Amino acid sequence: MSLAKIQEVRTTQVLAPIRRPLRNASGFIPSFPVVLIDLVRDDGVVGRAYTQIYFPELLPALEGSIHSLATLIKGMPASPRDVYDFLMLRMRLWGVKNTFCTAMGGLDMALWDAYARGRDEPLYDTLGAQPRAHKPYYSVGLYDENSVIEVAEEAVTENYAGLKIKGGFPTLAEDIAAVRSAKRVLGERALMIDYNQSLTVAEAMIRCKALDDEGLAWIEEPIIADDYDGNAKLADAITTPIQIGENFNGPEDMQIAVRAKAMDYVMIDPQFIRGVTGWLETAAMAREAGLEMSSHTFVEASSHLLCATPTADWLEHMDVVGQLLVEPFPLVDGTLTPPDRPGLGMEWNEEMVSKYRVKTNKS
Repeated sequence: MSLAKIQEVRTTQVLAPIRRPLRNASGFIPSFPVVLIDLVRDDGVVGRAYTQIYFPELLPALEGSIHSLATLIKGMPASPRDVYDFLMLRMRLWGVKNTFCTAMGGLDMALWDAYARGRDEPLYDTLGAQPRAHKPYYSVGLYDENSVIEVAEEAVTENYAGLKIKGGFPTLAEDIAAVRSAKRVLGERALMIDYNQSLTVAEAMIRCKALDDEGLAWIEEPIIADDYDGNAKLADAITTPIQIGENFNGPEDMQIAVRAKAMDYVMIDPQFIRGVTGWLETAAMAREAGLEMSSHTFVEASSHLLCATPTADWLEHMDVVGQLLVEPFPLVDGTLTPPDRPGLGMEWNEEMVSKYRVKTNKS
């Protein structure tokens, strides 16, 4: 039986509303700029996914990259692994990094969604995995010692197993004060801190050592993400686990980081790792290296992918497109299990998509 072919790829730029505007040491994100992807096969099956970018000014570039890659694969059999291999070979002269990496990740997720939908089964089932109740942590922005109390109370009330806050205040004392304030509310629940690459190696060494006695589950991206030697120095010198990985551009970066011993834990972003196909390859590396692997955003895809991850750890719960979906991915008793719906289980709420759609020349 012949496999259905890729007929077209449709996209929509949206500024997705989020529960809490996100501030970190580098800037402010009031809503999430995303590109919704509908990959249409010639048998009528539509695969859905999305990509995200932090700056609305870059949305046209991301959407353009998706359509550029879609032009290369139009008419091909909609076999996710074959399309992945084709694009990796076709793009070798230019490379698949940053925006093109993100675009490829989004297309790969849409292809896998369509593939699983065609089989009328959830993606985790297609991947040969069993559904699993993941432990999610509540992921928020930069809050000082007073304002962090409210978000920590939300984490407790909603029965999250953990909370991640941002770090990177002008002074170390402010970072420590925010951590201690959150810990008082959380009790035995886990607390993580994320610096979003805002420190130099020297600054990170001082701040991370000072945080070693605060009982944090991990310190995330204290320095530039691809400074693997610098991250290795921190991982060696700091008692608290160092977490990096969300900015790996494909499995190749994971391989480099593992060789450098640049982290104690690894966190993978489904779009930057180049979708489901890249995730599976990276999960195998994490297992080989004995690294616990968590997810970065993309709650929907991550809930399926962590089921197929041997060293699965935490699911980051930052609900970027939840308000754009017909059916949400709710927490039940403080855990999140992927839904028993075909593919990733996402259907766009067209009314909400229309409300938050970015008006472009084509629209």
